[in-house]
Amino acid sequence: MATSNPDYLVTHSGGFHADELLSSVVLTRLFPEARIMRSRDSEWITAGPDRIIYDVGGAYDPAGRIFDHHQRGAPVRDSGEPYSSFGLIWKHYGRDYLAHWGIPDIHIAKVHEDFDSSFVLPVDLMDNGAMSSTVAGPLAPLTLPVMLETLKPAFDNSDPGAETAAFHSALAIARSFLEANIAGHAAELRAEEIVKDAIAKSGESPVLELPMGMPFRSAVVSAGADHLLFVVHPRGKDWCLTGIRRFEEGFELRADLPAAWAGLTDADLERASGVEGATFCHKGRFIAAARTREAALAMAGIAVAETQDGK
Repeated sequence: MATSNPDYLVTHSGGFHADELLSSVVLTRLFPEARIMRSRDSEWITAGPDRIIYDVGGAYDPAGRIFDHHQRGAPVRDSGEPYSSFGLIWKHYGRDYLAHWGIPDIHIAKVHEDFDSSFVLPVDLMDNGAMSSTVAGPLAPLTLPVMLETLKPAFDNSDPGAETAAFHSALAIARSFLEANIAGHAAELRAEEIVKDAIAKSGESPVLELPMGMPFRSAVVSAGADHLLFVVHPRGKDWCLTGIRRFEEGFELRADLPAAWAGLTDADLERASGVEGATFCHKGRFIAAARTREAALAMAGIAVAETQDGK
C-alpha cells in the first residue's frame, strides 16, 4: 500500500450514504490536509499516488488505495458478510485512526474489534441490502444510516452547491456519532480495571461500591462475579443504587429493588424503606437514590435481604 499522505480523498458524487460519510470521518482525521473530492469522472476514480479512493472505482485494491465494494468479486469478511466502503476503510485504517485519536496501544485491538462488530458491521450490512432497516421495527427511521440520508437535499433543489453543502453538514454529524461511540468503547475499557479492583475488594458482598458512575456490567460478567446484585456509587451531590442487568439485551435484573419503594420519593420513600436520606426509587425498581453513602448502602442491604428472603 502506498505510504505517502494523500492530497485527495476521492468518493462518488451524487446522493450520499452512511458508508462513505463514516469512511470520510476516519480518513479526514488521519489526513486533515487532504481535500475531499466527490466525483465519478474516470480521471478522479483511477488510482494515483496522490489519492485514496473509496465507495467508487470498481475495485478493491489496498496497494493502489482503492476501496470499493460494488463490483463483482467484492471482498467479504471471514464470516461471509459483505463489506461496504466503511468496513474496508476501517479494516485498513481503523487501527491508525484509534492511535491518532489517542486510544492507548494496549486497548487498540480490542476497541477496533468491538467497534467493527457493533458499529461498522451493521452499516456494512444495511448498505449492501444484507440487513433491512425494518429489523428495527418502528425505530427503523431513526437508525443512523437512515438519519444521515435524510440530510440529502430535496430532489427539486436546483442549487448546484446543495449536494456538497449537505454532504459536509452530514459529515460533521456522522463524525460526532462515530467519535462518541469510540469514546464509549475506550471509557468502558478504562472502567474495567477500576470495576475489577472494586470487585476484588468487595469480597463476597452482593453489593459493589464504585468510586463514581461508570460502565460496570461487562467487567462484572468477565470477572465471573455472579454473586453481585447491586452497585452503589456517588452521583453529583447524592448517591445512586443500581441493579445489574442479567443479560446484555433487555432490562431483566439479577434482583429488583423492593416493590414497596417503586415510584416513591423523599419522605414517602423514607417511610416505606425505613432509611433516613432515601430520596428516590424509579417505578421500574432498577435505580434508587439517597442523600448519603450510608443511606444508599442501607437501602442496598434491605434490597439484598428482601431478595434473599424471597428465594
